[in-house]
Amino acid sequence: MAGMNSTFANNILLLVLNATTFANVAINATSSPITNTYASLHTADPGNGDQSASETTYTSYARQAIARSSGGWTVTSNAASPVANIVFPVSTGGTPAITHLGIGKTNTGATDLWLSGTITPNITVSTSVTQIVANSSTITLT
Repeated sequence: MAGMNSTFANNILLLVLNATTFANVAINATSSPITNTYASLHTADPGNGDQSASETTYTSYARQAIARSSGGWTVTSNAASPVANIVFPVSTGGTPAITHLGIGKTNTGATDLWLSGTITPNITVSTSVTQIVANSSTITLT
């Protein structure tokens, strides 16, 4: 695919991350909709793989839940940012370099990776330090 119209991209992000109806195209599930997205940290570009592709494995790491609503994500101009900082567990072992953030639908496993993007600046995990992705971080659809 060569790219997408920015209005279309914005509507896709709103549907996926905020559960907002995409007028005349799609609505959020009315029976058992997903209420959280899950952020994951990656040591390389996960590409078109599943959410476990290149996912970090530092000791005590866990994906973090983010509300699938405007309370969890700000979507504007075909870009999404978390409303609040995403705080990951303190590393109790391992010091990988984190280069990418992934967004998917489950808290563990080789499940669908919906979106991913480079984290700038990269995060160098340190033992006994909380890992944070700032709310100023963005994922942009183009």
